[in-house]
Amino acid sequence: MRIDKYLWCVRYYKTRSIATQAIQKGHVTVNGQTAKPSREVFATDKITVRRDQIKYELTVLDVPQNRVGPKLVDMYRKDETPQEAFAHLELLRLSKDHYRAQGTGRPTKKDRRDLDEYGLDFDDDLDSNEDEA
Repeated sequence: MRIDKYLWCVRYYKTRSIATQAIQKGHVTVNGQTAKPSREVFATDKITVRRDQIKYELTVLDVPQNRVGPKLVDMYRKDETPQEAFAHLELLRLSKDHYRAQGTGRPTKKDRRDLDEYGLDFDDDLDSNEDEA
């Protein structure tokens, strides 16, 4: 079976064309070598897939005839992704929240309209200060 079809069958990618694009970009290796979408996959092959900033490592146990349900995926592959990869992803998410909290920073258009509606008009204050001088 082709590698792009295999990754689609075991539900690593939603469509076969998305799997093909990922392989062409170099996100997938088979036995340590970058693969082409037409590369054949056999049992005991080691596949590395880089997706969502995680390097998934899996071993091919068997080749399915066609796409399988989510409960049956473990019959055809063995996931050997280290837990540190998932911990690293969670750490990245937390660090993004640390630098900029949601809703802070420059006011949105809605915030500006709410300020105008509340009666804060900064231009009038500036004009009155210039008249006094």
